[in-house]
Amino acid sequence: MSHEWKCTGLRWSSDGPVLVWDGGRRSALPWGKRVAFAVPEGGVRRCVGARGNGCPVRADVSRRSTGARCEECARLDRAHSVAADTIADDPRPYRVYLAWFGPGMVKVGITAVERGSARLLEQGAVCFSWLGTGPLMAARRTEELLRAALKVPDRIPYAEKRAVRSALPTGEEERAVEVRELHDRALGLSAWPESLQPAECRVVDHVTVFGLDRAPVAFGEVVELVPGGAVSGELVAAAGPDLHLEVERRGVVVLDTRLMAGWELVPSDLPGGRLTFPVREFRSEQEGLF
Repeated sequence: MSHEWKCTGLRWSSDGPVLVWDGGRRSALPWGKRVAFAVPEGGVRRCVGARGNGCPVRADVSRRSTGARCEECARLDRAHSVAADTIADDPRPYRVYLAWFGPGMVKVGITAVERGSARLLEQGAVCFSWLGTGPLMAARRTEELLRAALKVPDRIPYAEKRAVRSALPTGEEERAVEVRELHDRALGLSAWPESLQPAECRVVDHVTVFGLDRAPVAFGEVVELVPGGAVSGELVAAAGPDLHLEVERRGVVVLDTRLMAGWELVPSDLPGGRLTFPVREFRSEQEGLF
């Protein structure tokens, strides 16, 4: 019987994307690497637990859930998350950023200074700029200020991000326009928190880092893993948690690696360029995204 592996997620290192497995094993993902795995017949997706602890009841979870947690474990995980705004006494300095994912898609967010730009890579930000640095609560107030005064969201669904990657402007300056304009407007707000030090607008572009400058446009996305299903494709790009895999005859498909969590996976015996998991094709802009 083949050895089974449990994926704990996609991480971004200075050398690019890396798949991390239960037990600490890491698989580097250079462009051109063959990504191949299968879900055994009869496989069941189990909750991954919370905060490093396993789910006490090993609950079944939805195949389409990107969190791979049962309701109780999801609640516990979020209760200790900075993103949930439940931690008010974190002494670390934080940065506020503006991230751009495609035409008309800019969001505001915060990240600990010590993390550098890792958060932006994890979110699949095509380009970004820092907006300011200061204490956590000042960063929080700035985030809320932009939401209220400029109608800037703090969340954009991944499905929307990946669906517009085929429509990205080709030049860095074009991709930076919306971030620069919003940065200027944000610094002009009268209610800017005094303890948040404004940052100069310096747009960082990730198109080359993600490999999107050379990869063919994706035609669709994997919607779920299923028992007995498999994939075998060549990695041509990656952004956030998404792998862009070239599969035979169909072109490039996007696999959200968060869908892999909770499954016991085995090596795939499919020949190169094959895919048997369900796929949803991206619609044209005229038809609407969803």
